[in-house]
Amino acid sequence: MLTEPSILIAIFVALYLAFLAWYGGKCKPLSQAEVETLLLEMQRRAGKLGQNDEESPILQEFRDLAKSDDGREYYMVNLLKFRKKALYPEGSSFGDDPLAANKRYNQAIIPLLLKHGGHPVFLGQVQGRFIHPDGNDDWDQVGIVRYRSRRDMFNMAIEIAGHRVDIHKWASLEKTQVFPVKPVVNLTFIKATAAVFLFLIAALVTLILGIFGIF
Repeated sequence: MLTEPSILIAIFVALYLAFLAWYGGKCKPLSQAEVETLLLEMQRRAGKLGQNDEESPILQEFRDLAKSDDGREYYMVNLLKFRKKALYPEGSSFGDDPLAANKRYNQAIIPLLLKHGGHPVFLGQVQGRFIHPDGNDDWDQVGIVRYRSRRDMFNMAIEIAGHRVDIHKWASLEKTQVFPVKPVVNLTFIKATAAVFLFLIAALVTLILGIFGIF
């Protein structure tokens, strides 16, 4: 017969298993057929399907990204240089503050990131130069984002195309460089942190219920 504490433990174990299922980090690599289907859907959502015979540079970037897919989690390093004034299409009602434009973009994509098992890991402001040969690009910010898989990034990009939120990103940025990295040493410990957090919550709930004589 199950006791109250064992029921509580079972609930928190189920919550942790649900977290692991959402967080993922290992799945089948994208097939070539799947890549083509996703790219076509991306174009359709953006309203650019069949507009011209030449594939856009961003779609070529997605093709290159898919080539190194191993089905596992990865991180995107984002190097950002902001415009002096945001550059929206003519007739736009948005202001010319590039940081405000970037904030609009971030507010739109964070829910999509979380939906697809991704999340920001790091955002930092550049504070000068160290090893910086002449002619190299200058950057204002560095960001790192964790993705559950390349498939998730493709699906997220499809949703972004449908919502047209990328307008804010390109309005804010003078230039950017983005590249995927595979974790070799990873000290973020998200899964362990979630386990410890749920354990502490379970212990606290057990203590409170014990104080009130429920357990």
